[in-house]
Amino acid sequence: MQTAQIKTVKKLHSIQRSSGSHWVGNGFPVRTLFAYPNLGSVISPFLMLDYAGPAVFPPTQEKLGVGEHPHRGFETVSIVYSGEVTHRDSAGGGGTIGEGDVQWMTAASGLVHEEFHSANFAKRGGRFEMVQLWVNLPAQYKTAPPRYQSISSEQIPVIHFPNGEGTARIIAGTLTGSHGPAETHTPLQVWDMRLNHKEALQLPITDGHNAMLVLLSGSLQVDGTQLQTAEVALFDRVGNTLQIDHAKNATLLLLSGEPLREPIVGSGPFVMNTPEEIRQAISDYQQGKMGRLA
Repeated sequence: MQTAQIKTVKKLHSIQRSSGSHWVGNGFPVRTLFAYPNLGSVISPFLMLDYAGPAVFPPTQEKLGVGEHPHRGFETVSIVYSGEVTHRDSAGGGGTIGEGDVQWMTAASGLVHEEFHSANFAKRGGRFEMVQLWVNLPAQYKTAPPRYQSISSEQIPVIHFPNGEGTARIIAGTLTGSHGPAETHTPLQVWDMRLNHKEALQLPITDGHNAMLVLLSGSLQVDGTQLQTAEVALFDRVGNTLQIDHAKNATLLLLSGEPLREPIVGSGPFVMNTPEEIRQAISDYQQGKMGRLA
């Protein structure tokens, strides 16, 4: 006979608050909400999250964004909340994503790419808001061929919580039998959530995995601690349940995954396991081995 699993709630580890903002290129005013240099094992397999906007751009004929630049050793996940982004890379990936869409780019052995506001969005102007998440790759996949996944909003299953408590879009991972469309190299969850509830909401999370809640707007309370806009709640690995005490008009991301337990050595757009691999990445890029954009 199968016995019911006993729920154990993950305890709050810490709150990460961003300090200041900066521009990435001329199109993305961002706040870095967490990053691996000071959090490393606490956030693994995730490396970094930049929150761009919300900002209002006037109509322009100018090309706004970031020109050709390289990546190796990890994946970038871009989620658009408003506006449009056009991507192009040296491995043949590319396209335009808009509200609700996701771009999952696996740099792996290396590529160069560019990201700009779409021509149509730049021409009409308007509100722009997106996040870009960096996901680390295990050593065995850091030299694999690059891959590009363009995920439209229509492909993402939506879970409705009881009593109007909110929704969760399952980009990666599984919730109540619904599977996200993103193909991942390690077990992880990426859920785009909207919550508004006064009673505790419990979510199933794998015991031993790192977990965090990234609050983009609104407010919520976890483990008796209040979170505000652009703050991140980090949780202990022990426990198979994540509890949100209450939430008010909250837009947030739930990120959870199996820690890699491998060395992290990074330099700018490269994240590898050793300093030698970083030097090799720089040399390969300089020699054009990661390709070029026409």
